[in-house]
Amino acid sequence: MIGRLKAKPLLAGQLLCALAAAGLMLRQASVAWGDSAADILRSILVGNLLVSAGIAVALLGFTAFYRAWRRRGAFIWHDGARLYRGSEESWPLPLIRDVVIAKNDLGIASLRLVVDDDSEVTRELVKLYLLEDSPEAVRGGVMFAVAGLRGFPAGSAMN
Repeated sequence: MIGRLKAKPLLAGQLLCALAAAGLMLRQASVAWGDSAADILRSILVGNLLVSAGIAVALLGFTAFYRAWRRRGAFIWHDGARLYRGSEESWPLPLIRDVVIAKNDLGIASLRLVVDDDSEVTRELVKLYLLEDSPEAVRGGVMFAVAGLRGFPAGSAMN
């Protein structure tokens, strides 16, 4: 285990997504409120397609926050050959060159991997506001795992 996530932002994300989905479902159902259950369900699914898409996005967001919350104790980990982020992303340890802190277009800072795979794009590891551990500790853990694979644990060398 290299990095853990904070529970409160993940629970807040789940709550906001659930409230958004419920509110949008009520908005869709209010059109056919006095009708049968089948009419209400049909109204929710295909009434206003833009609102139905909003419901789907809110439910996907809820699912993503829930999956991250379940894996929050060991969100960033390695097995000696690959570095894993949650359950959906992984990178081979020999291809990882560095871990940097970068800001996106909105100014949100995140830890990003520099991966040697002939692309100019860094891979997002985790947003800093979700990270429970210090960014330096996570960076050190990743670089120690990479250095240990190469034969000499450079993360343990003293300057």
